[in-house]
Amino acid sequence: MTRLISFLRTNVGSKVVLAATGAVLFLFLVGHMLGNLQIFEGPERLNVYAAFLKSTGELLWGARAMLLVAVTLHIATAVKVTLANWRARPVGYAYRKDIETDYAARTMIVTGPLVFLYVAYHLMMFTWLTTGPGYSETDVYTNVVSAFQVPVISIVYIVAMLILGTHLYHGIWSMLQTVGISNPRYRWLRRTVAPVVAIVIAAGYIAIPVAVLVGIVK
Repeated sequence: MTRLISFLRTNVGSKVVLAATGAVLFLFLVGHMLGNLQIFEGPERLNVYAAFLKSTGELLWGARAMLLVAVTLHIATAVKVTLANWRARPVGYAYRKDIETDYAARTMIVTGPLVFLYVAYHLMMFTWLTTGPGYSETDVYTNVVSAFQVPVISIVYIVAMLILGTHLYHGIWSMLQTVGISNPRYRWLRRTVAPVVAIVIAAGYIAIPVAVLVGIVK
């Protein structure tokens, strides 16, 4: 146990924690997206799905607790790694040429908090029902449509999902590198999988407010 704790405190260990917690959050994003996309199948399908989730009781709260732990560890470790990187090079490069980093990588410390802030707002709107136009405790379909019929709410959501996509792109890239796909021969694989998966997830979420705004879902 002592060795494990010592390892997790190292830079490599921190990256393992980021990859593991990131994987948990990624799986949640995929599952949540697939559940939300049931809105295209009509009110009954989405409302039955939402009712089923609420009926799981302790399992639902267990999943929420696991997500909370994953989010907390992910944020704390990301801050730790970022501060360590800053301390390692307090003076900027006179000339910088990025090879393994790009815009998504350099803005992770910004996109992460922005996504977190939006998640808090999203929970207030659709889980705790404390913001937005009057909501029903049981009619999730109508809640979603009523919210996204407000252009400002849809625009904020779309921008948040674009930011999420940017964060996911580098997150997936780094996770693949951490689990061993770091050989230059496989660089093309990371460069392919990371953007494709990030785009698919962001597009899946964005499809919902867009469908409401144009009248496909109403």
